[in-house]
Amino acid sequence: MTTTSVRVLPGLFAVLIALCIWFVVPVPDGVSTNAWHLLALFVGTVVAIIGKAMPIGAIAILAITLVALTGVTNDSPSGAIKDALSGFSNSLIWLIGIAIIISRGLAKTGLGNRIGYYFISLFGKKTIGIGYALAISELVIAPVTPSNTARGGGIIHPIMKSIAASFGSSPEEGTSRKIGHYLALVNYHINPITSAMFITATAPNPLIVKLIADATGADISITWGTWALAALLPGLVCIALVPLVVYAIYPPEIKSTPDARTYAQSKLAEMGAMSYGEKVMVAVFAMLLVLWAGLPAALFGSDFAVNTTAVAFLGLSVLLVTGVLSWDDVLKEKSAWDTVVWFSALVMMATFLNKLGLVQWFSNVVETNIEHLGFDWAVSVVILVAVYFYAHYFFASTTAHITAMFAAFYAAGLALGAPPLYLGLLLAGASSLMMSLTHYATGTSPIIFGSGYVSMENWWLMGFVMSLVNLTVWGVVGGLWWKVLGYW
Repeated sequence: MTTTSVRVLPGLFAVLIALCIWFVVPVPDGVSTNAWHLLALFVGTVVAIIGKAMPIGAIAILAITLVALTGVTNDSPSGAIKDALSGFSNSLIWLIGIAIIISRGLAKTGLGNRIGYYFISLFGKKTIGIGYALAISELVIAPVTPSNTARGGGIIHPIMKSIAASFGSSPEEGTSRKIGHYLALVNYHINPITSAMFITATAPNPLIVKLIADATGADISITWGTWALAALLPGLVCIALVPLVVYAIYPPEIKSTPDARTYAQSKLAEMGAMSYGEKVMVAVFAMLLVLWAGLPAALFGSDFAVNTTAVAFLGLSVLLVTGVLSWDDVLKEKSAWDTVVWFSALVMMATFLNKLGLVQWFSNVVETNIEHLGFDWAVSVVILVAVYFYAHYFFASTTAHITAMFAAFYAAGLALGAPPLYLGLLLAGASSLMMSLTHYATGTSPIIFGSGYVSMENWWLMGFVMSLVNLTVWGVVGGLWWKVLGYW
């Protein structure tokens, strides 16, 4: 018996949409035929991703094939295949792929669990303290876990469930509201915030860096350190607010949890002293942060600057040489290789849509419609970001959403007079924070929602509340912070 991962109806719908744009919809004035045909392939690809017609990597292979065969980017067959494969030469894609492999060491060595239980042993006396312990654990491992799903769903969520179970809180017994309901919501709503705080905290962030650089002619090239510093204050404020806001709306029945610290301490005792692998992981973790933050260059001059992706390769090399990760571990990290493939396809298509002028045309349409409202750039940006953010109700993938909308909305904001770096940082933050909205918004959400602690109604209400809180903090606190930093 054979099985297939192809979903026929979503696949046919994606093909139909692409064919309609290619053959039926007239090419608008100011748009080349090749640009319009590439848009047809691009929209079909995004629709297929949203409808989960096939695994995203398989869809990416089809997209690369179609770009190469149709010659929409180049009349020469050899030029077309070079264009179709050009995404694989993008260093930011390899940064994320290699960082995902490095993060495998957190799970393999048990360091991720140790970090989680350690913070619970410190702050776990009250339920809200456990919430903050989960939040701090997420924050600590975020810079080296580009899969927000692996971080929130694979590392933090099992810890959260074991703590809830230790207090007799489970969906099966109808006791979710004891403590599990609260912790599950905190577990989830920290995840979009930590994703917004580092380029390496979720896979699509490097795509945003590239789209901003392309739109500004490389005048703005956001480094790892610039992003981290910009997101530091608004991110910490949002993290500080999440356990409090969730507590105010859905207070747990159990508010004092002295046993949680004992439970975490017993788990740490079971783990024993830090293993060789864990110590190497800590050392590599520290090295990555120091080099990604650009400290050697800042202290000793530009001769000591190191490329961000080269640093990731250095980290992986250390783990391989020390035996913490084996080559089999690298080969088995399917999510990393999957990410490199689909990311390369989407980056390639987005790049050529920009080169062929389609993004500029669409941004002009968005800009014109907002401009007719007659507001200044500040109010216009609020409208622009709100539309971009809440459009995520219609997406089950942040990557698909960012690929489809970011470049055009960023270009429209620039045309409306918004400061380039301010606008870029605001939209970059929104691109992760929009994960808060639904139970299908990103890979982490179905894992935590699927554990059954939170009803859909409560999930959506909390998501909307947190969207207002996070957007306000990122826009106001972030905006003032970026002003102090001289970013606009």
